[in-house]
Amino acid sequence: MEHITELLADYIDNKLTDEQNNTIAIHLKACTECQQEFKQLQALFAAFKAEEVTLPSSHLEQNFLKALEEEQQINTKQKEQTNFSYFLKIAAGVALLIGAFSMGRYTHMRQANDDLIVQQNRTMEVQQTAMISLLENQSASKRIQGVNLITEFENPDEEIVSALANRMFLDDNTNVRLTAVEALSAFASSETVKTAFIKALATEKDPSVQIAIIENLVRIQARKAAEPMRRLLELEETQPFVKAEINRVLPELI
Repeated sequence: MEHITELLADYIDNKLTDEQNNTIAIHLKACTECQQEFKQLQALFAAFKAEEVTLPSSHLEQNFLKALEEEQQINTKQKEQTNFSYFLKIAAGVALLIGAFSMGRYTHMRQANDDLIVQQNRTMEVQQTAMISLLENQSASKRIQGVNLITEFENPDEEIVSALANRMFLDDNTNVRLTAVEALSAFASSETVKTAFIKALATEKDPSVQIAIIENLVRIQARKAAEPMRRLLELEETQPFVKAEINRVLPELI
């Protein structure tokens, strides 16, 4: 993936070979992370192309040349002093022009960067709205699709975490609950997620989901999970392989 991201800028500029273009196109169809970076680069390139670079006016250039000519005529009798003053003023004029040009370009680039950040924030808001909407869909496959959208968020807020936790607690489809556990596992170090896993362990009846929750609680060393695990051991309906897993990992939490 790192090799692909290094080529995205040249891919957008059509600087790659046909073979490289085909490789990147195929990869982008399958990799959501690279798709996101590709979209951000496209937006940035578009912003750079759209920016208007303000150049010094012709009037300013004429005045500058006229001032230089007058300076040469006035100081012909004092050649050495004139040359020194002349070059100083040329340097000052060039520095002024370069400074004005650079400031204008910096302002345009900063605005383009600000616009890109705003666009990224809007994209994240749209993704969050889409995810929450999909989680409430009647189709189990759509709800799974909504759960999987959490991979787009590096730091999900409480609303997203709560929505996923509700799927883990309440969804009537085992695959949706299991997918929610897997999605939340990326943020298991969060106290909110840790508490949700412990609560789900006390209510979950499906063995596959129970095992997934137990594995995550052991991985993050959630010692408060020891008690609900003991209660599962006491229940007759708890599957033997689940009890065996609890007996294997429980000493790690005590």
